[in-house]
Amino acid sequence: MIYAGIGSRDTPDDVLDQFEYLGRWLGERGHILRSGHADGADSAFERGCAKVCGRMEIYLPWRGFNGSASPLVFQESDRSMEIARTFHPNFAALGQGAQKLQARNSYQILGYDLNKPADFVICWTKSGLGRGGTGQAIRIANHYNVPVFDFGAYESLSEARLEFNIFLKNARNKVNESTIWW
Repeated sequence: MIYAGIGSRDTPDDVLDQFEYLGRWLGERGHILRSGHADGADSAFERGCAKVCGRMEIYLPWRGFNGSASPLVFQESDRSMEIARTFHPNFAALGQGAQKLQARNSYQILGYDLNKPADFVICWTKSGLGRGGTGQAIRIANHYNVPVFDFGAYESLSEARLEFNIFLKNARNKVNESTIWW
């Protein structure tokens, strides 16, 4: 399975710890992480996945973003910019760098060829409101019927973990019923 592990740069530390654990746990089971090397949630998922040499697709808005050597770099001629424009509420008001960051979210959800949606998204947004760059990714995921689990929508981390187990079991009916991460 392929999942997008994304979220706000302001993700709380306890959730970052859980995302790092999840990145490791899913990586050990052969699931592919898609992320964007941003500070916060993205980096937590990547750290966990890297600890077990898990497979990752790390999409960058420009070469060397945040010190990453990933070869999966936004291509201006690509239709990712068109997708970003379609789903962002005020795309024209963004600067060139911000537009590339928003276009990068298209890859996280749809893959490098923009034709293979992730099986599910794991993220954190403040109060589960889906704002910022993560909100852009959520809008794309929703359009393509990709299930999204937002840890920020829960009152406590314990509640989120419990609900995530249910989500993971049901995500597109592709995960073995015995798969429980907590």
